[in-house]
Amino acid sequence: MTTALAAAALAVPAQAHHRSSESPLPTVTPRAETPVLHDDDEGGNADADDPAIWRNSAAPGRSLVIATAKEGGLRVYDLDARPVQSIAAPPAVGEDDAPGRFNNVDLVHGLRLSSGRADLAVTSDRGHDRLRFYRIDRDRVGGPLTDVTDAAAPPVFSRDQAEINDQRTAYGLATWTDPASGKSFALVSRRERTSITLLELLPTATGTVTYRTVRTLDLPSSFRLPDGTSWSPCAEPDELPQVEGMVVDPANGTLYAGQEDIGIWRLRADLTGTPKLIDKVREYGVPGTYDEETEECTPGADPGYGGTKISADVEGLTLLTESDGDGYLLASSQGDNTFAAYDRELEDANEYEGGFRVAPANSTLDGSEECDGAAVLNAPLGDRYPNGLLVVQDGHDAPGDGDRPATNFKFVDLGTVMDALDD
Repeated sequence: MTTALAAAALAVPAQAHHRSSESPLPTVTPRAETPVLHDDDEGGNADADDPAIWRNSAAPGRSLVIATAKEGGLRVYDLDARPVQSIAAPPAVGEDDAPGRFNNVDLVHGLRLSSGRADLAVTSDRGHDRLRFYRIDRDRVGGPLTDVTDAAAPPVFSRDQAEINDQRTAYGLATWTDPASGKSFALVSRRERTSITLLELLPTATGTVTYRTVRTLDLPSSFRLPDGTSWSPCAEPDELPQVEGMVVDPANGTLYAGQEDIGIWRLRADLTGTPKLIDKVREYGVPGTYDEETEECTPGADPGYGGTKISADVEGLTLLTESDGDGYLLASSQGDNTFAAYDRELEDANEYEGGFRVAPANSTLDGSEECDGAAVLNAPLGDRYPNGLLVVQDGHDAPGDGDRPATNFKFVDLGTVMDALDD
């Protein structure tokens, strides 16, 4: 079933800000970075996008970072940011069809397969409009990830290959296990649309994993402004404001979804009830004119209806949990190369708690710019990261390699992030 929301009924509450918008944000620096990826033919069209952190409970220092590289497939790294395994995206079905393209990744812990319980890496394959599943076994010969995707897993949004080739397909991704039922789910957004769909993950008798659609919800694509006018963000014709960054708070089943040109939504992970927009991007309400020749938007005058903490696109949502139930929702503010932190507790209305930048550590280890994806884990990870780890994508790795597109992932000691947020 699909639910369409009335945009006029939505409002953003005033928020108490702990830091004035004029105050400079503190900086943190990475300890390590993964090898650079190049989104060109020579580099295998590999483009770093979204990470997930898998903790090895038996040997935390041997934990892994699993990350998407779009047409480059999946990359697995150790805590020194060294490559452990590379998995190619599936090939195109036919000569004129779209190739596999891994967009986002998340983890499911302890899913009951026919061969026993297992941790899985789940990724959205935008190229084929499907989810892919990989069993994690740190000590497996040949690499820790094994493909356990059921061959009959259906397209998430598309009816046929022609629709898949249009690439309005599976995009953002977050996983969730309902403690009441024990069932595991994936929430998947749709590229260039406002849809989010809830999929129940279904192990098969042969040890593979498939899924079924439970329900779909459409976020608004237009909004009523305080002056009574209707506004939609400027985009290419027939392109709606999409969602990518998503994360679920396992304690209360709350989904946070970043609608890139709009802001951050809070809603139930089962996609029932009414979503609430908890913060808006600065560009919210700014009119724009699309130029078909340049394929760019020219913004008009800012009417002042936007937020003050995040700039479009809002990306890379991840949840920093603490044992007492407190913690932060972290969001990548791609437009100004910062990260915003919101209170995790609902009774505090997810108020803004501060922010930070990931700055260069030295001349060869740069920071993060135009960050797409981020992942955080507040748990000891051996001697390397005893305070936990934050991994962020860097959309412009420096010093780079001439004019070649260069991306990678930065590893940041979580202790330095906590110190920055406590300032």
